[in-house]
Amino acid sequence: MARVCNFSAGPSMLPLEVLKKAQEEMLDYEGCGQSVTEMSHRSKEFDKIIKDAEKLFREIMNVPDNYKVLFLQGGASAQFSAIPLNFMNKNNKADYIVTGVWAKKAWQEAQKYGAARKVASSEDKIFSYIPKLTKDDFDPEADYVYMCMNNTIYGTKYPYIPDTGDVPLIADVSSCFLSEPLDVTKFAMVYGGAQKNIAPAGLVVAIIREDMLGNAMPITPVMMDYKVQADADSLYNTPPCYTMYMCKLVLEWIKSMGGLEGIKANNEKKAKILYDFLDNSKMFKNTVNPEDRSLMNVTFVTGNDELDAKCVKEAKENGLINLKGHRSIGGLRASIYNAMPVEGVEKLVSFLADFEKKNS
Repeated sequence: MARVCNFSAGPSMLPLEVLKKAQEEMLDYEGCGQSVTEMSHRSKEFDKIIKDAEKLFREIMNVPDNYKVLFLQGGASAQFSAIPLNFMNKNNKADYIVTGVWAKKAWQEAQKYGAARKVASSEDKIFSYIPKLTKDDFDPEADYVYMCMNNTIYGTKYPYIPDTGDVPLIADVSSCFLSEPLDVTKFAMVYGGAQKNIAPAGLVVAIIREDMLGNAMPITPVMMDYKVQADADSLYNTPPCYTMYMCKLVLEWIKSMGGLEGIKANNEKKAKILYDFLDNSKMFKNTVNPEDRSLMNVTFVTGNDELDAKCVKEAKENGLINLKGHRSIGGLRASIYNAMPVEGVEKLVSFLADFEKKNS
């Protein structure tokens, strides 16, 4: 079977073992005579799937008992509205750290519901770095501080967790979810879309500290009220059942890989291979502040738009797809999520080295 190396920022490639397992169970899930795609979300079979998925999330991420694990719909972007509706409810203000397009969109959306302050931004240098902040930079009366931990478009990641004092910290971790260990207790909420490291698109996983729930604004749509979702065990309405099933399979795979410590080691190995090449290349350049580089999304340029396009085209002809950078900044981008094997990155580096030699 010929499979390409898919460097898409999302939806991204899934582990081959997971896809094969899903293929085996497509028509008959564990002997029940039906596919998960046609299974009632109220059935005992699906009840076990969702409970197993939550159990695995808690085990793999070491989620404390005073946090809820919710399986939600609407994508990560829906949370841009849901977060202020649920949590901007005491002093009606919040602090936002704007380190990329998605953090900026979240900040803009929050302004509809209260005083959303842009406490810091890296837009002055095309989001190529992460601002260094201390507790004194945040408003102690803010209802929460919001951050996007990994910036998919620009290839940056927080090298630290901001100290916000007593102000609850909320993080969008969509593109670095499950890529390395994360201390959940440092946050009031972490959430992410599934289509990077968790499952196919259509699902958001949110981990929320229980004391944050129950004070949503009266105008909050019922589907966006986290307390409603928590009380219904993520089954207020029909959820994306198959995506949740795929999530369970991916979590089982992560556990088999040595958990998040094993996943992190593999991700660091892949990133080092690619960054080492870029740092020594005379044609390709990574423009991110080195200490703020993402393990998941590696951005680079040649400095020539036509050469960038030629590289993307020839890479595709060699089975290396989706290397075109985001439309807002151009260049190239290799997203090397958990499921990307080391061999895929090695193949990419070999191609880039050969391309550089032929086009210098």
